[in-house]
Amino acid sequence: MLAADVDAAREQLIRYLNGIANTHLAQRKAAVAKLQSRSAVEQRQAAFRAKVTELIGGLPAHSGPVAVKEFGSIDGDGFKVLKIAYESLPNFWVTANVYVPDGFGGPYPAVIIAPGHGAAGKTEDWSWGVNFARNGIVAMAYDPLGQGERLQYWDAAKKGSLVGNPTGEHGEANIQAMLIGDNVARYMINDAMRGLDYLAGRKNVNADRLGAFGCSGGGTATAYLAALDPRVKAAATACYITSFGELLPSPTGVQDAEQTIPHFIENNYDLADWVEAFAPKPYAIISTTEDMFPFAGAKQSYEEAKRIYSLFGAEDKLQWFTGPGGHGAIGPMGPKIIRFFTKNLKMSDIEPDFTPMKLEDRDSLRCTPTGHIDGETVYSLNKKRADEVIAKRPRIGGKELEAAIRGLAGITAVPGGAAPRVEVKGSVQKDGYRLETILMDTVPGILIVPDPAGAKPAVLVLGGVVEPFLSQGRVVLALASRPTPAGTESIKSPYLGAFNLLSLRAFTVGKTILGLRVDDAIHAMDLLCARKDVDRSRITVHGAGAMGMVALHAAVLDSRIGRVEEENGLGSYRAIVDEPLHRGVSEVVIPGVLRKYDTEDLVRAILPRVVVR
Repeated sequence: MLAADVDAAREQLIRYLNGIANTHLAQRKAAVAKLQSRSAVEQRQAAFRAKVTELIGGLPAHSGPVAVKEFGSIDGDGFKVLKIAYESLPNFWVTANVYVPDGFGGPYPAVIIAPGHGAAGKTEDWSWGVNFARNGIVAMAYDPLGQGERLQYWDAAKKGSLVGNPTGEHGEANIQAMLIGDNVARYMINDAMRGLDYLAGRKNVNADRLGAFGCSGGGTATAYLAALDPRVKAAATACYITSFGELLPSPTGVQDAEQTIPHFIENNYDLADWVEAFAPKPYAIISTTEDMFPFAGAKQSYEEAKRIYSLFGAEDKLQWFTGPGGHGAIGPMGPKIIRFFTKNLKMSDIEPDFTPMKLEDRDSLRCTPTGHIDGETVYSLNKKRADEVIAKRPRIGGKELEAAIRGLAGITAVPGGAAPRVEVKGSVQKDGYRLETILMDTVPGILIVPDPAGAKPAVLVLGGVVEPFLSQGRVVLALASRPTPAGTESIKSPYLGAFNLLSLRAFTVGKTILGLRVDDAIHAMDLLCARKDVDRSRITVHGAGAMGMVALHAAVLDSRIGRVEEENGLGSYRAIVDEPLHRGVSEVVIPGVLRKYDTEDLVRAILPRVVVR
């Protein structure tokens, strides 16, 4: 295929997925428009919290005081910074800086600050921490997992990440979590909740006046925390809130792993739901006009949420701070942001002081001697959790397995349908066979028909090369692996590969790359079975690499496939969980698959037909 055709095919698939999203978003808009009372909104809020908690795999259970390690402190002008680590889960430590106002006053209100996706983590919020403390608010900036001193893929030799930037760390950790129906967001939310536990337990903190603030990835974490933890009394999310209607077709598209929860849009949710779940408590949406999270979408969400707040008689509790500039350029709005918290947590109308602060020495805020805290990782926690899930999983087969495959992977094609539309783009007669380049619906392929006429065995080639099949006297249909990995979406990590963001986009609407490819394979079987030159009793599907998993799933759903050949495919989904790092597995991931089945169940369902792996 030409590069232009590759890009066109990918963009066509994105438009298809966006179309599904738009259908759900229209249904959501109609449902929200029907909300005309406080009680109706409260019912939706409760349902939203319950469903989101389910979609991320639930939140870890914990109780009792938070274990804390102390690493000293530094003194500043009007504040002190405590360097600590608190335990989010057993031996899963969160490094943090706690900014405390000078003196022995209090108890003070407190704000938990979630940093954006910068590699420096908590130290990037030095100026915010100082300004909160100087205005009589305890502030704690913490390292999100994969950032600062909490790298999940720590390379001691180079003192950095094995997989690259923080979003790469998030994405790699999320792959394994998704396989058991979780999302890396569950760990991030739990980190923040345990951070609130720590703050609430401090003698100089008023546990009834807790706030949350963050920008970019920190805006995401803040939106999640505020919606799910009732202890948050005031929240401000910067450079995150927009609308999916504006975000999905934008150059940005979907972003980080925890920002793209599988089935979220499919359940008729949008980003405004995070804001509306907080009503009627004080909330500030903070937006910049040139942000990669579209400004127009922020306006839409604000206006919708404003109406929801009005049903509580609390229109004045929702604010929208706007300013010029690109993503994260919220410094000029600093006075407004600090005033929002002093007004709603200190109940003070005094104009606060705000002075931008530059951190001269990041190492001064480091907690650990090495710059990395040891302990559990999302990988090790998820592996233990997967062991429990898999041990309890009942063995399924037959119609129950087929239903699980269709439901989890988002497969809609049914064997025996009408043959797909085929456009012949070119044809050439070779020695002993005719070769046609075709377009099956929107999927490019090659059709090879050997001489002479008459019904012949056939092979559907998914991935790999066709040359080994040319001299076997079989009809050969080779399909391109939709979607071809090209386009403008960013690659978060070389380990995640080119399908990562496209997979996340599909997951939000209940689709998967694997499922879309299985649909193609079943349609291809319809095409082959409709041809008079094909012996329907002797059809093989050969899947190479990632397409091997497609071949196995297709064979379970389509009994017309008489033989399955998997070449250099993935051994099992469990293998992804058992090893900390994998390359390019995004295109075969099915969220929640290990709660229902693995490859041995697929093979068992295909037998007594031949399976070659």
